[in-house]
Amino acid sequence: MQPQEPLQSLVICGGGTAGWMAAAALAKTLRGKVQIRLVESEEIGTVGVGEATIPMIRRFNQVLEIDEDEFLRATHGTIKLGIEFVNWGRVGDRYMHGFGRLGPDLWAVPFDQYWQKQYQAGKAKDLGDYALSRLAAYDNKFMRPRPDLEGSPLADIHYAFHFDASLYAQYLRQKAEAWGVQRVEGKIVEVEQADGLVHALRLQSGERVAADLFVDCSGFRGLLIEEALKTGYDDWTHLLPCDRALAVPCSNAPRLLPYTRSTAHRAGWQWRIPLQHRIGNGHVYCSQYMSDDEATAILLKNLDGEPLADPRPIKFKTGMRKKAWNGNVVALGLACGFMEPLESTSIHLIQTGIQRLLDFFPNKAMSAPDVDEFNRQARWEWERIRDFIVLHYHVNQRTDSPFWQHCQTMEVPATLKARMALYEAHGRIVRDGNELFAEVGWLQVMHGQNLRARGYQPLVDVVPEPDIQAYLDNVAQVMRKCADFMPTHEAFIAEHCASAR
Repeated sequence: MQPQEPLQSLVICGGGTAGWMAAAALAKTLRGKVQIRLVESEEIGTVGVGEATIPMIRRFNQVLEIDEDEFLRATHGTIKLGIEFVNWGRVGDRYMHGFGRLGPDLWAVPFDQYWQKQYQAGKAKDLGDYALSRLAAYDNKFMRPRPDLEGSPLADIHYAFHFDASLYAQYLRQKAEAWGVQRVEGKIVEVEQADGLVHALRLQSGERVAADLFVDCSGFRGLLIEEALKTGYDDWTHLLPCDRALAVPCSNAPRLLPYTRSTAHRAGWQWRIPLQHRIGNGHVYCSQYMSDDEATAILLKNLDGEPLADPRPIKFKTGMRKKAWNGNVVALGLACGFMEPLESTSIHLIQTGIQRLLDFFPNKAMSAPDVDEFNRQARWEWERIRDFIVLHYHVNQRTDSPFWQHCQTMEVPATLKARMALYEAHGRIVRDGNELFAEVGWLQVMHGQNLRARGYQPLVDVVPEPDIQAYLDNVAQVMRKCADFMPTHEAFIAEHCASAR
């Protein structure tokens, strides 16, 4: 059998966070075996609002051998221990979706099942009292994990980052170019294609940029995946009706909080992302229930400091391409689809898209079974993240606006209905394969938004009730001591990674 011809050239269409993440990761992994060029134009801006991340971003940076302190300094970054949700169940409600585990499991049953029994009997503390990340976040504390403290919660601290996405793209560009990526400045005026494949990009300058494989990072436009190849788009607006956003930075608050905040308003929600040099803010809303002027007024009224620019409007349609890989084009980031940033999954979806491309990296033949499996995995991942975000909207008890009442009564996927029913019966949560959000994430959101379990795992009753209570009390006490031991978030930033202003 003749060896199949290896891929020789790859072109990334578009820069920004998606483009330079792809360029850096591919260059680091391929080690010069494939020519990599990235085409972008200084004339074309990027959306650049994805400033909050989840813990898997640390793995991406580690693979690239990025020094964490250097990265935080370069991007004006801060630490993120979770997301606080305000007004999502009822107006006035507040809960934290924190990273990491709750207390340790006991015998053959997960920790949360013992907590369910005692909570239903009115004897357990708030869920957050058993989670180090939540205690530390509200205390404004942080330290890196201490592997030397084996068995302690301080050895297993999960965290992510807030950072300036445009500065992150610049930082990765420096890395990628040092690893051999060639940046091509120019505006694309024509896409040469035939037989369902893209062959070259024609630039305004007349330059022709050809490749075997193209990675589309052109944003909402989807220049290659959609405008050229007509891939099609699955619209999820019936599940996630918000379709507009306004983004604006403001001056910093006195305290540098180590968590993102999402505050629900009358027809959407507002994000708050603290950086070292400013706070990133935005208002995601549904244009059917709120005007642009009202959305702007609400956003500006709820800033911590003076706005540093005019609010920037963004229109979107939640959903994803019918295929993330079509022909010889792989779409990443907004070119692949849009998921509102409620759980900070935008950059994560870029990261997993890159990893999936590496897992199924092709030769020139572009094997159809490989492409099909790539697309199956991409859709599976996107749909499960979608369901998790839909949960936030659907499980609310607000009566103050038609928007929230619509979300309560809208038809949701059968997979989500089944999860909710399973939880309500005995507090059970079953992770679907290797989906992004684990049991502890689903628990925090469902309980935080007042969905209550009627029972618990019957095996819990094997352990005497006084022993269960002592076990829970001990976990809460240990978590409290660990949080008290940690330095403040501001002190950590000042010591390790403060940016030059």
